[in-house]
Amino acid sequence: MKERYESLDEYIADLQAEIAQSDNCANHFYQLGMAMLAKHDYVEAENAFLNAVRLSPRLAEGFVQLGGLCLKRGDYEGCLRYNTEASNIRAKYAVPQANIGFCHLQTGDIKKAKSALTKALEWDPEFLQARTTLASAYFMEGKYDACIEESNTVIKAQPAFGPAWNNLALAYFEKEEYAKAKEAVEQAQKCGYEVHPDFLKELQAKI
Repeated sequence: MKERYESLDEYIADLQAEIAQSDNCANHFYQLGMAMLAKHDYVEAENAFLNAVRLSPRLAEGFVQLGGLCLKRGDYEGCLRYNTEASNIRAKYAVPQANIGFCHLQTGDIKKAKSALTKALEWDPEFLQARTTLASAYFMEGKYDACIEESNTVIKAQPAFGPAWNNLALAYFEKEEYAKAKEAVEQAQKCGYEVHPDFLKELQAKI
C-alpha cells in the first residue's frame, strides 16, 4: 500500500475509482488484487487478478497469484495450471517453478516435484521455501541425509524458518537419531511452527 494512504480501505477506494474511470489498466487490477489479498477478500482478489491477466495476458505475476488462490482452496490442478502459464510466459522465473514443484509433491509425483524445484533453485539458489519443499521431497523419497543437508542449508540462511526445522526432525527420527529429532522439534516450536501432534507422540515414546 502506498505510504500516502492512511488505510487499506482508502487505497482500495482510490484504485476502484481509477478503474471506474478507466478499466483497461492491468496494473490497477493487479494492485487491487494485492490489496484484496491483504484484506483476506479472496473472491474479490481473484476477480481482480482475472481482469489483470485478461488485459495483460503476459502478466506472469497475475497468474502466480491466481495459482496461490487455487492453492488456498486445495485446488492443486488449478494452481498447477496457472503457475505453468506463468512459467511459460517468463523464462527462468523461480516462483512458479517452485509452486509447480509443491503441487506435484502434494499429488505424490516426487520425480516431477524434484525436477521443478531443482529448476527453481538453479534460477534462485536463495529461494528458501523451494529448498524446504525439495527437502520434503527427499524425505518422502526416503533420502533422509539429502533432506537433512537441504534443511541445514535453509537453517543456516534463516535460523528461524520453522518448516526446515520440522523436516530436520522428521529425517532424524527416521534415522533413529531421536535426541537430534527432539532438538529440531523444539527449535521448530520456538519458531512458531505447529508440529504434528501424532509425530510429537511418536517422538516422545522413543525418548
